[in-house]
Amino acid sequence: MILRKEKDVIQLSDHFDYKRLLRYCFPSMTMVVFTSIYGVVDGLFVSNFVGKNAFAAINIVMPALMILGALGLMFGSGGTALVAKTLGEKKNDLANKYFSMMIEFAVLLGLTATLIGFVFMPNIVDALGASALIRDEAVLYGRVVILFTATADLQFVFQSFMTAAEKPRLGLRITVAAGLTNMILDAVFVGVLRWGVTGAALATGFSQIVGGVIPLIYFASENDSLLRFSFTKIEIDVVGKAAFNGMSELMANIATSLVSMVYNKQLMNYAQENGVAAYGVIMYVQFVFLGMLFGYTFGSSPIISYHYGAGNTKELNNLMKRSFILEYTGGVMMFVMAQLLARPIASLFVGYDAELLEMTVGAFRIFLFAFILAGGNLFASSFFTALNNGPISAVISFMRTLVFELLSVVLLPIIFGVNGIWGAVAVAEVASCILSWAFLFTQNKKYHYLISK
Repeated sequence: MILRKEKDVIQLSDHFDYKRLLRYCFPSMTMVVFTSIYGVVDGLFVSNFVGKNAFAAINIVMPALMILGALGLMFGSGGTALVAKTLGEKKNDLANKYFSMMIEFAVLLGLTATLIGFVFMPNIVDALGASALIRDEAVLYGRVVILFTATADLQFVFQSFMTAAEKPRLGLRITVAAGLTNMILDAVFVGVLRWGVTGAALATGFSQIVGGVIPLIYFASENDSLLRFSFTKIEIDVVGKAAFNGMSELMANIATSLVSMVYNKQLMNYAQENGVAAYGVIMYVQFVFLGMLFGYTFGSSPIISYHYGAGNTKELNNLMKRSFILEYTGGVMMFVMAQLLARPIASLFVGYDAELLEMTVGAFRIFLFAFILAGGNLFASSFFTALNNGPISAVISFMRTLVFELLSVVLLPIIFGVNGIWGAVAVAEVASCILSWAFLFTQNKKYHYLISK
């Protein structure tokens, strides 16, 4: 047997400099970006092969699908923080028990969401303000995608737990496999067979099966990770604790989706279907560009939870300091890059329509200012989740989206017209940054992460 050199093995218990931190988090960062990219492929194929109305139909129903699929994200983030903290306390058997409960409960909730979503999808689409021109395709896409909610929830859960299991590279490989599945099936179902929005929905669903079932098989089998799945009795108090801790991610997802609904309704009033299509392009691009920053929070959270459980305040200070520097630096880089690529990216989606292209590029130029502070705000919320402080994390997420952004998207258009809609998220990020740092300073007395050298 060939043993790896100790310096090549990165464990949660290590001290992390920039190089070690990025090495450990890089698979998670790549995983989120790749997930975002293969989500974008749906939009590319539908927009170019089916048309802008079908593209608008997908985008108007997407917020509801995100809400119904957010349960996996909640149990993934909240459960990972609980499990990693328990590992830091050297209670490995208990950590595996908690891990198994999260998986079982996520599947149960996913199946429940499937039933509710399928039955009420026409009502949901109507409530979202879909016009008669796009209603039927929105219902069709929503009903097909919702059939795969349980496996989608599993995919979200395992993406988070892979880092706690010290297997971020395996998580990346599974995500790549799921992404390639989606891309290939999009090309076949939408590009070749011309199945329209149904083909795009099926491609997404089958990729979620790959992303959710393969890691389930891995963790249920003998493996060399820190975690192992086995059927266990679900304890409501433990599941509730994880859900309470992860509610910030659920709230952020729900709030983002609700705000997206308001965006779409405002855009239908100010710019009709073209506005909804332009917003859809921006959302896809945001997922990809902020994916690196969000992926970093994914990868670093279990490390923070572990050292919190181990009582290592010096390493908490080290992780916090380096993380914010990385997030803000990355935000500036993403802003500059996105500004340079705004027109080429918009052309990929809507280059066939000159009016829609110009609207999309103009919207990009304003919207992208939000990138500068977004990564730091995401990390601040994630940091408190990792410290098992779900309420503060939830307040940051809730205020960032459902209060600051919602108020901006409702009030700014009154003054600036449609440009106020595009600038709403940038205004919200500034307010969120102030709130996040207020919490970071006031909570230091409890956690001692702002220690001096």
